[in-house]
Amino acid sequence: MTTSKTKPKTKTHDASQPRRKPAPRRQNISTGVMVCGHGSRSPSASREFAAFVHKLSPLLAPYPVEYGYLEFATPIISDGLDRLRRAGVNDILAVPCMLFAAGHVKNDIPSVLREYAARHGVQIRYGRDLGLDSKMVVAAASRISAAIDEADAKHGAVPLEATCLVVIGRGASDPDANANVAKMARLLLETLGLGWVEVGYSGVTFPLVTPCLEATSRLGFKRVVVFPYFLFSGILIDRIYGFTREVAAQNPKTQFITAGYLGDHPLVLEVVGDRVRGISEGDTAMNCSLCKYRVPLPGFADEIGLPQHSHHHHVEGKGGAAYGCDVATCDLCGDFCTGACRLTDQAQTHAHDHHHHHHPYPHAKHPLGPSSVLGKKHKG
Repeated sequence: MTTSKTKPKTKTHDASQPRRKPAPRRQNISTGVMVCGHGSRSPSASREFAAFVHKLSPLLAPYPVEYGYLEFATPIISDGLDRLRRAGVNDILAVPCMLFAAGHVKNDIPSVLREYAARHGVQIRYGRDLGLDSKMVVAAASRISAAIDEADAKHGAVPLEATCLVVIGRGASDPDANANVAKMARLLLETLGLGWVEVGYSGVTFPLVTPCLEATSRLGFKRVVVFPYFLFSGILIDRIYGFTREVAAQNPKTQFITAGYLGDHPLVLEVVGDRVRGISEGDTAMNCSLCKYRVPLPGFADEIGLPQHSHHHHVEGKGGAAYGCDVATCDLCGDFCTGACRLTDQAQTHAHDHHHHHHPYPHAKHPLGPSSVLGKKHKG
C-alpha cells in the first residue's frame, strides 16, 4: 500500500504588514564569582584565605570562583578577575569577604572593580559585607564557648557571671563600622550570658587593645575572655594576643584567656555564599542610614558625597616587602608588631612619597587610640 504525501503550503508575506526583523542572537553570558579579600603581610593569613575560598567553591557551584586581595598579598584583585575572563566569564559577582563596611568595602574595592570593568568591558555586580547576621553571631559564640570550655578543663570552672568578654574589632575611621563591632559584642554578651562585655580595637580608632584590657582588669572579674572578631590570622591577631599577654602578666589575679578568630567556621562560609546569592537576587544594599558618606554625622559631615577612590595601590601585591612588615629588624617591637612604626615620622614620609592619603579621622589623636603605643619600647 502506498501513501501520497501532501506538499506543505508555503506561507506568503502580506505586504500590508511590516516585515518582522529576526530576533537577535542572545549573547552567551557566563557568570563567575570573585571573592575580594583584604590581604595581609602575613603568609599564614594568605594561606588561610586561599583554603577558605577552596572550601567555599563547592557551595557556589556551578559558578567558577576566583579570589584576590586589595593590598599586600598576591594574587591581587585584578589577577583573579583576569582568570575569570580567561575562563570565559563576562558577568562577575564580586563579594567583599570582610566583616563590616568601612573604607575598603565602600571605597577601595568598588573603585578597583569599576576601573577594571570599564577597561575590559565586563559586567561586575558588587555584593555587601558579611555584616550583622545571626549566623555570624552563632559562629563567634562557638569560638568563645570553645575557649571557655578549654579554660574550665585546664584551670577549673568559673561562673559565667564572673567572666568578662572583651571583643576586639579591626577599627576603622568609619563610625558605623566601629559601632557594628560594639553591637556584635552586645549580642554575644546576651547570647552567652556572661557577666559583662568591653569593646576594643586593633588600630585606627579607640580604645586600643592595651587601654581596653587595662580598664577591664580593674572591673574585678575573675576571668577575662579576649575574642578577636577577625576572619583570619595575621599581624593584627599577633598584636591582639601579644598585648593580652602583657596585660595578663601585669594582672596575675585575673585569668586572661584568648579565643580563636572566626576562620573557616562553616557558618561563615554559609554567610559568604548568602552574600553571593544576594547579588543575583538584588539583595546588595548596605546600611546607608548611618553611612558617613550619605548622612551628616557630627565630626564627619565634610565626607558626605566624597568620590570613591582606592588608597592602596602603593602596597598592592607587595606582601612582606611592604613598609613595616619585618618585625625582626624593627627597633620598636619585640616578638609581635605593636603598630608603633606606622605612627613615626618615617611612616608618614613613606605614605607621602606614595601619595597615600586618607581623609583625616577626627579622633586620630585620642589618648586611648593608636598614639597609646608610642613610648612603649619593646626591645631593650
